[in-house]
Amino acid sequence: MKLRNIKTIISREYLTRVRKKSFLLITFLGPIFFAAVAILPSVIMFMAEDKGKQVAVIDESGIVMPMFEDTDAIDYIDCTDQSLDSMKVNLEDLGYDALVHISAIEPQTKSVSVTAYSSSPMSVDMKEAISSVVDDAVEDYRLSLYDIGDLKQIMQDVKFNSTVTTYTLGEDGEEKITSSEVYMIISLVLSMIIYMFVAMFSGMVMQSVIEEKASRVVEVLVSSVKATELMFGKIIGVACVALTQFLLWVVLTAVIVTGISSFIGFDSIFDSAAVQTEQMTQMTDQLGVDASMMAMPDPAAIAQDGELGAVLSTLKELNYGMLIFGFFVYFALGYLLYASFFAAIGSAVENEADTQQLSIPVTIPMMLGFFIAFYAFKAPDSAVVFWGSMIPFTSPIVMLARIPFGVPVWELALSIGLLVATFVVCGWASAKIYKIGILMFGKKTSFKDLWRWLRMK
Repeated sequence: MKLRNIKTIISREYLTRVRKKSFLLITFLGPIFFAAVAILPSVIMFMAEDKGKQVAVIDESGIVMPMFEDTDAIDYIDCTDQSLDSMKVNLEDLGYDALVHISAIEPQTKSVSVTAYSSSPMSVDMKEAISSVVDDAVEDYRLSLYDIGDLKQIMQDVKFNSTVTTYTLGEDGEEKITSSEVYMIISLVLSMIIYMFVAMFSGMVMQSVIEEKASRVVEVLVSSVKATELMFGKIIGVACVALTQFLLWVVLTAVIVTGISSFIGFDSIFDSAAVQTEQMTQMTDQLGVDASMMAMPDPAAIAQDGELGAVLSTLKELNYGMLIFGFFVYFALGYLLYASFFAAIGSAVENEADTQQLSIPVTIPMMLGFFIAFYAFKAPDSAVVFWGSMIPFTSPIVMLARIPFGVPVWELALSIGLLVATFVVCGWASAKIYKIGILMFGKKTSFKDLWRWLRMK
């Protein structure tokens, strides 16, 4: 193979693709989509809350209505003296959004039944709010039947919710507070991104090969360069396009998210902090506690203790160099491996409909790697995850999911070495299939044909 020819093909593939309107459209719309995915859930959750709902309550038990407290979302109106049947018929005319009927207390079960009526389906939030209050009221009633002084307070004092603070020990025995949830999220995100990118851009190589073969352009190209030079030049050219698009996505997404956060995010944070401070002050006044004794801890203390401190500490201690190195190495090698397979498949068919049967053996290991990686955070050192990160056909996805949890250098080196060796062997085999298949027309290719082409000298 001549390096000059490969460089020419890489340049052609790269420039042809980055100049397409579709590339520019996806490149600039992609960050908007990613930013929307990051921000919209919070905005939608805030905007989707119930506001100013009027709920009429007929409480025959006498224990629930005193427990209802009005909120910004729901106002509860006591209508116990009203007729249930009459209110159901005239619910909208009376200006109520819902009617809640609470039965009398059942002597045997010490419970009540709750029925809700509304002109339109009741929201889940409203149903859960009503159910929660009824549960609390019935629990309080049952506790009162035991005739034990301060029983409710005793039950509250007995309750205990443990918080597990995790520390990671360094080689020198230094303790570092960590958050397993942060590792889990990073692991899931990295595995999903690399799976998506490898599948998308490998498929792009196959589609390009099929288009050139169907249009007979490939016959002109192989008259000037070798088929193997054309295949590897195409693969590397698309890889350069992928890296360019990915880097642009990262930069543009960061700019968009930062811009939106600076516009609406910080004010919300400050407002939330102010509300929490006001609530704490009111609580201390009611308890008769000196506010100075409830002073907020300094930032250093917050950084060392609590869930927020664990998250911040974990983000600070992450080996970002290893994450970036692992992402680009495993993306590059995983892409090269699967792109060579898809290039061979594309050369053996004349249209995309014929690729389904031949691509199944290639897509199954990729999907298997994704499924293993999806559960890697539960047991990153388990046998299944370990071997998944070593077997070259699944390691690009699984090993990247393990890296946030810490991987010994020898395991990383072995995994990369096996992946490189496998690419060399599979790349050679794919090149043999590509060299023959790219000029084959008029016959549907089978696995038997692919095996015969591999054995040909």
